[in-house]
Amino acid sequence: MEDTKTSRGRGRPRRFDPEHAVAVAKDLFHARGYDAVSVAEVTDALGINPPSFYSAFGSKQGLYARVLERYADVGAIPLAEILRPDRSVGECLATLLEEAARHYSDNPKAAGCLVVEGTRCNDADAREAALAYNIAVEADIHDYVAARHPDKADAVTDFVATTMFGLSAKARSGHGLDQLLSTARLAGSAIRAALPNET
Repeated sequence: MEDTKTSRGRGRPRRFDPEHAVAVAKDLFHARGYDAVSVAEVTDALGINPPSFYSAFGSKQGLYARVLERYADVGAIPLAEILRPDRSVGECLATLLEEAARHYSDNPKAAGCLVVEGTRCNDADAREAALAYNIAVEADIHDYVAARHPDKADAVTDFVATTMFGLSAKARSGHGLDQLLSTARLAGSAIRAALPNET
């Protein structure tokens, strides 16, 4: 698809790349939150016109859905690598929280978790889209815990999810890596204490 705007200087019109648009929008949504980012800001950042945007994504929420999909594929915490069957549940969950602390503080301009912060936005459709990803992650954690500790899976999953939400919020409000890791390690100790030793 060719955009009608020309690139700077002479030459052919800029070719609109939807994947590049998703990457740019991800940075904007992560840094500022869904509600604060306008379609005009996205089109200005890409140097395209609104018809190209709406033709590709349908709406701002349609773009956000693509952003969440990309984040889940390449930007989110790698649960499958952390929640391992050959290690104790407590150790893996403690590792998960420490990785969350590192992940959420990795980019000061876009602190916190894109999905977690999306669950707090004002737009109902965008909020529901983020919640769907959040629920899927919690289900994965719950299934992992339940495989060896079925009686404690609900409480432990709630505790892990609540801690991750808190880490994201604190990263967003300016807590650095050392502070976030301190919280994550304290929470990890509580999880290990709550679960019996595994052989």
